[in-house]
Amino acid sequence: MLDDLEYYCRKQGTNSSRCREQHYSTVEGLLLTNAEFDIRKEAAWAISNATSGGNNNQIKFLVQQGCIRPLCDLLTVNDPKIVTIALEGLENILKVGEEESKSTGQPNAMAIFVSEAEGLNKIEDLQQHSNNDIYEKCIKILETYFGVEEEEEMAGLAPQMEGNTFGFGMDQQQTPGTFDFTQS
Repeated sequence: MLDDLEYYCRKQGTNSSRCREQHYSTVEGLLLTNAEFDIRKEAAWAISNATSGGNNNQIKFLVQQGCIRPLCDLLTVNDPKIVTIALEGLENILKVGEEESKSTGQPNAMAIFVSEAEGLNKIEDLQQHSNNDIYEKCIKILETYFGVEEEEEMAGLAPQMEGNTFGFGMDQQQTPGTFDFTQS
């Protein structure tokens, strides 16, 4: 993708790095919330395609240009296809962060950026989406990049066995007593 852009810039007779910066600033600008939805939709496709076909440095460049927050903002639109495209782009970005995290021993910076852009909350909210593909993609992202496990959430709901009785989250040290309705 950047090779195509560099070729285009050379044909235009402009400095390649400056042209590239202007192009990506334009792409990021297209995703801003004040743009028309059709433009934001096309930009989401472009960013998602760039993250699926770009190398790690190219994807990190897109992140530096501010593509995460606009992608996260698209997670709340009523178009399931656009939500899916935004999730795919974010997943590709998170994958780059995970690879870097493993090689450096540092936390996944991309996961932090997504969380700071309110993306984590939006992805968690999408677990309630009626589209099963979106639900599945959200679960995969949450489990892979944010350490959320479905069973962990459910583990606290299971009753604890003690002898012949079940404990449902009650402190076993308490002795049952009576409740006095006359005290306020």
